[in-house]
Amino acid sequence: MMRGKLVLLRKVAGQLEELSDESLVAACALGDSAAMGALIDRFQRAVYRFVARLIGSADSDRDDLVQSTFVEVALCAPSFRGRSSVKVWIFGIAANLARNHVRSAARRRRFEGVLAALPETRSSSPARVAEHHELMARLGPAIADLPQHLREAFVMCDLEDVPCREAAKALGVREGTIWRRVHEARKTLRDVIGGQS
Repeated sequence: MMRGKLVLLRKVAGQLEELSDESLVAACALGDSAAMGALIDRFQRAVYRFVARLIGSADSDRDDLVQSTFVEVALCAPSFRGRSSVKVWIFGIAANLARNHVRSAARRRRFEGVLAALPETRSSSPARVAEHHELMARLGPAIADLPQHLREAFVMCDLEDVPCREAAKALGVREGTIWRRVHEARKTLRDVIGGQS
């Protein structure tokens, strides 16, 4: 018994790699541990990168939050309704856990190299790569200094390319609120980066 409901353990027919994200969540809701493993394989790196950008804490904190995210995914799988993509739904869970983590921490440590996971610039010239790394070195601490609500919106929409409508659903706010937060975050980051030039 889990949360007052009987959970039936059964395997999903077919190759897990061929199943949609939604089908994997449905299988997880039935207690299929192989489906849960496949879901973790698909999204672990994205969730880790997302959490790292939100909290900027030590690796052990990131790992714990990623693990907690997937524990919550398993627990919440029966309530998934498909109102957003599975990735955005998982990001919403991770954002809530990260928010709680930050609130409960006595002090937050600044993070360095938070954007190291970003792909290199499309130009392969050494000057462009050096310029990109210099910008990322300045941008990482500036993102860390954003208030949590602005950082969540910026990371989700601008760095993870989640549409604002889906981000709003995942974070439990109106779409206009997300647009305003992204705008405020961009303006703050432009001011900080511009002031350091």
